[in-house]
Amino acid sequence: MSGRLDSAQPYALGLFRIVVGLLFACHGAVALLGVLGGADGKGGTVALGAWPNWYAAVIELVGGSLVLLGLGTRAAAFISSGAMAYAYFSVHQPKALWPVQNDGEGAAMYCWAMFLLVFTGSGAFGLDRLFTRRTRARAAQPEPTEQAPVAA
Repeated sequence: MSGRLDSAQPYALGLFRIVVGLLFACHGAVALLGVLGGADGKGGTVALGAWPNWYAAVIELVGGSLVLLGLGTRAAAFISSGAMAYAYFSVHQPKALWPVQNDGEGAAMYCWAMFLLVFTGSGAFGLDRLFTRRTRARAAQPEPTEQAPVAA
């Protein structure tokens, strides 16, 4: 049983990355683009350059999209995790100690999910893997050598 689960691990991790990235990007799209009800529930957006909401929304949209695609997953997840840690400790934690009391469950869960992706990478289905394969294949191919013309 354990062997089967271990062999499916990259695929489960890839699906986890896709779902977390999509949901995280949706948060940024809501605030920046006003989709899915917008920041105010009526299609509104956050003000350009407003600290910290606009910057958080940019990190959510860009970071979530990169994680979704599996492109630069570790770096995007690291920055996204830090943004969610900042959001938790600056916005939610001052209200109460526990995330269930201070409405910080989302920030805490995204922080830890992204932090996990920093260490695991993109898993299956990620563009990171595709580019890594191409780079390794190029490195494995010997350089063509110059050949002297054949004299008859």
